[in-house]
Amino acid sequence: MTEAAIPLELVLASGSPRRAELLEMLRIPFRVEIPDVEELALSGESAQRQVERLAREKARSVAERCSGRWIIAGDTVVVLDDEVLGKPSSIEEAVAMLLELQGRTHLVSSGVAVCSPDGEVRSGVETSRVTFRPFDRSVAEAYARTGEPMDKAGAYGIQGFGATLVRRVEGDFYGVVGFPVVLLLDLLRQGGAEYRFGKWIPSTAARSDDAAAGTIP
Repeated sequence: MTEAAIPLELVLASGSPRRAELLEMLRIPFRVEIPDVEELALSGESAQRQVERLAREKARSVAERCSGRWIIAGDTVVVLDDEVLGKPSSIEEAVAMLLELQGRTHLVSSGVAVCSPDGEVRSGVETSRVTFRPFDRSVAEAYARTGEPMDKAGAYGIQGFGATLVRRVEGDFYGVVGFPVVLLLDLLRQGGAEYRFGKWIPSTAARSDDAAAGTIP
């Protein structure tokens, strides 16, 4: 196969340094555009539907000012006992979240959306199960004081100090970080842009695949 004449630079519709680090790890050229989207849940909306909807809204928001480019976006939530745990607003709230999670298993759902240059948006969701080891308040307080939990759903980052709290991950590790890599690459491929070890190649996936276009209009 020969390299495709498609843009090598993606637009990341996210200010998350974790998502940027994953793209850098894959050596995918990109630039960042912050989406203008209010991250609010809708009444009766499931966590999985929420993250997919928000990822699509973020991609569309940036596509309006970056037309003709490949746009990628994501959204992640932590769910414990059907309750969505957002980003803590204070150290005290971070400690409370961490003590809820310790010794238990919770879900992390990450939505991904890809907007192709023709404006079509494809999306999907990856959900993983994360089990924390038991720990006491002194551990939760010490971790919260590092500042790491303050901009993260569920008050922890698995790719940082938070790794010391995690006993087991069942599912996509990178989905827990915030960008499930395989899902992202699948959505790009379905849109016609396949990335393979540093090169873009033509994709043979059908662009009209309804299943690949996501479940949210």
